[in-house]
Amino acid sequence: MSFRKAVIALYVLGAGLLATALVWLTRPVVEPEPPEAVAPLVRVVTVAPEPVRFAVHTQGTVVPRTESELVPQVSGEVVWLSPGLVSGGSFEEGEPLLRVERTDYEIELESARAAVARTSSEAARARKELERQRRLAAQSVTSQARIDDAENAARVAQAALREARARVTRAERDLERTELVAPYAGRVREERVDVGQFVSRGVSVATLYAVDWAEVRLPLPDRELAFLDLPLGRRAAAAEPEAHEAGPTVKLRAEFAGASQVWTGRIVRTEGEIDPRSRMVNAVARVEDPYGRGEAGAAPPLAVGLFVEAEIEGRSVADAVVLPRAALREGDRVLVVDAEGRLRFRDVEVLRTERERVVIGAGLRAGEQVCVSPLSAAVDGMAVRIAVESAELARSRP
Repeated sequence: MSFRKAVIALYVLGAGLLATALVWLTRPVVEPEPPEAVAPLVRVVTVAPEPVRFAVHTQGTVVPRTESELVPQVSGEVVWLSPGLVSGGSFEEGEPLLRVERTDYEIELESARAAVARTSSEAARARKELERQRRLAAQSVTSQARIDDAENAARVAQAALREARARVTRAERDLERTELVAPYAGRVREERVDVGQFVSRGVSVATLYAVDWAEVRLPLPDRELAFLDLPLGRRAAAAEPEAHEAGPTVKLRAEFAGASQVWTGRIVRTEGEIDPRSRMVNAVARVEDPYGRGEAGAAPPLAVGLFVEAEIEGRSVADAVVLPRAALREGDRVLVVDAEGRLRFRDVEVLRTERERVVIGAGLRAGEQVCVSPLSAAVDGMAVRIAVESAELARSRP
């Protein structure tokens, strides 16, 4: 019985080996094929030269072009104050602001005029006496000593007359100074006087500032000066605003009265030194009529002390290429896709690099396609697939 089982097992094993051999001999032959290389898909921007005007952004605080202390030049009791002489009040040029008691100065003027009358009479008498002595000397009936005395008396009387006239001039001037008038159209920053108060000569009673134009000091890094036409080292006439028509335009923006406001001014000068701490140059922008005094219903005032953002109009380039910031590679190079769909490194002249764009001056031709996709392992001559998009869309990508 065991022999029979062994024979059956051998038959089964042989059948299995035969089936395995048949499967092996009749298997399909698979031909090996190399894997298909898929070129990476990249975004490109078509080069289109265009005129570009640079702009420099900075910020600053509005300050008055002139600020001064209102100082009386005579002493006395204040008898009248202008309604505009209060903190925040406004006034026009030549408008009376304050009056001091005039009585003492009127008395002083009258006394000086009386002294002029007296010394004038004495000078006339001395002059007549001198003429009489000279006539007597011509007749040889007087001495030289009398002539000398007469000449001396005439000179003394004339000097006393000049002194008396000077006193009149000073008294008239002091009387005029009992009324303080505004030196310019402006506003009051601070007042420190009231009716009935005694003011002293030379002691400030108020702080005023002019409103014909306002100024903003705008700090600029020295590297930004290359993009601006600033009056560096040129003489500026501070009194004539029309002398600055050639200065670059500046737009000032700020939140005021719950809305975004814009004022337009011009750069009129640069300060004469570089800030030793920040290493920046301060440009001064001027805005005409910041309080809208010359036009009814004008824009909100550009108030002194307001913090503003400034955009300065810079130089222009006739034919420049503006690309997204991502197009620029290390070493001032870009990746250009050639006619065969391969990447080529290209050195370019970078005029300016900004947060979202780069301005190219030379190195690219119109119609060429520049890769703007981030490629970590780009090599020269690598084949790519192209997805074209506009420069505006590419620049809008983070």
